[in-house]
Amino acid sequence: MTTPFKVIIPARYASTRLPAKPLADLAGKPMVVRVMERALAAGAEDVWIATDHEYVAQAVRNAGGNALMTRADHPSGTDRLGEVVDVLGWDDKSIVVNVQGDEPLIDPAIIVSCAQALADDTEAAIATAAHAIHTLEDFLNPSVVKLIADAHGRAMYFSRAPIPWPRDAFAAGLPSKGSLPDWLKPARHVGLYAYRASFLRAYARLAPSPIESVEMLEQLRAMWHGYKIRVVMLDAAPAGGVDTPEDLARVRAIFENAGR
Repeated sequence: MTTPFKVIIPARYASTRLPAKPLADLAGKPMVVRVMERALAAGAEDVWIATDHEYVAQAVRNAGGNALMTRADHPSGTDRLGEVVDVLGWDDKSIVVNVQGDEPLIDPAIIVSCAQALADDTEAAIATAAHAIHTLEDFLNPSVVKLIADAHGRAMYFSRAPIPWPRDAFAAGLPSKGSLPDWLKPARHVGLYAYRASFLRAYARLAPSPIESVEMLEQLRAMWHGYKIRVVMLDAAPAGGVDTPEDLARVRAIFENAGR
């Protein structure tokens, strides 16, 4: 039996490339509601949308969901989750999965896997996911966040740089393009997190770390302060989220073709 867990879905109304993104229509339902349905399908005992806009909250409530208005001045999404945990009075031992509000195609099984991985690793405060990188293009792309895990399946480092760096192979000019050699095995970070509620309460009190401002990766703050992050390795890349108008058109077509 899967360990009980809760889900928080942050859904900010403002978006530079897609204004009112949480309310974008996907075959008759707002995107944020589609994400909520995925979290419910994963078996979460509690699902809450954390938003800074009443229109988003009302759309969720109209669909029978739970919405909480949160402050608009949070410096990060993790801080916003901490507010939800405090307002709802969740126990410190609760496992809370952060599902992004622009991931309407997320596989419920990934949500379950991260929650269970955290429950199983009592020394970890966080669990997240990753999958193998196969192409040189992705390996060198700074928009693709890479990670290294240790023998116990815990993250050692996250970076926008290509890690691990195969010094001798690249010095010899290989590979110059296309696929990476099988022995390299780099991993791409998937931005899904499971947290212990106690960590979310503590996060706002953690001083920013120098390295997070260099890499622009807030999970490095947790590692800087000694918190362990468990990594779930996926067999394949999950379905992409919605960041651009092109992404929205692609996802709309999937929902319309599925007749959902």
